[in-house]
Amino acid sequence: MTSAGAEPPLRRLTARGALTRDRIVRAAADLMHANGVAGTTMDQVVEASGTSKSQLYHYFDDKDALVTAVIKMQAARVMEAQEPHLEQLSSLQGLRRWRDAVVRFVDSRHGANGCAIGSLANELSDRSEPARILLNGTFQNWESYLTAGISRMQERGEIDPDADAAALATGLVAAYQGGYLLSQTRRSGQPMALALDLAIRNVEALASEPKPASDAAG
Repeated sequence: MTSAGAEPPLRRLTARGALTRDRIVRAAADLMHANGVAGTTMDQVVEASGTSKSQLYHYFDDKDALVTAVIKMQAARVMEAQEPHLEQLSSLQGLRRWRDAVVRFVDSRHGANGCAIGSLANELSDRSEPARILLNGTFQNWESYLTAGISRMQERGEIDPDADAAALATGLVAAYQGGYLLSQTRRSGQPMALALDLAIRNVEALASEPKPASDAAG
């Protein structure tokens, strides 16, 4: 991406137009996840989406605008999968359930193509500042769910209230991304499992000590 990469304001779309635009973005997202942004051409998007070039350029001025839409769609897809596990996160047990769901997902795909957001970040962050900013916002939003969950653990006395919830959340997302990269190269969910286990142990290490029983004689 060489230009600003900002997606123009959405035109007022008919229901049919919205469906066509969505089909284009979905096709582009799938292609870019499998082949990379640089390895995906507008002609390939036209073919995969079953649209024409005139339709494609009606909704997107250039590839940069399409890539911006793809980042937003992939962010929505990832968070749609994460939210059921993170939205009401409030315990270490819930954190482990999130870990188990992630590992099952990665293992079922043998790590192929990596994280939809992480792959875009790896390819675009040093090539497009607007894309980097958008992707960074996506990661920060993701971390906010984990921060809120850890904060709830602190409120209920499960985690040391002095622990830095935001730092722990960043560590969990970093473990997820690193684990996914290794799972992608090894075609196994095991590296993801190991990475998340280590990150969760850092959280568990901050578990509050049980309060001693009160002295009955006192």
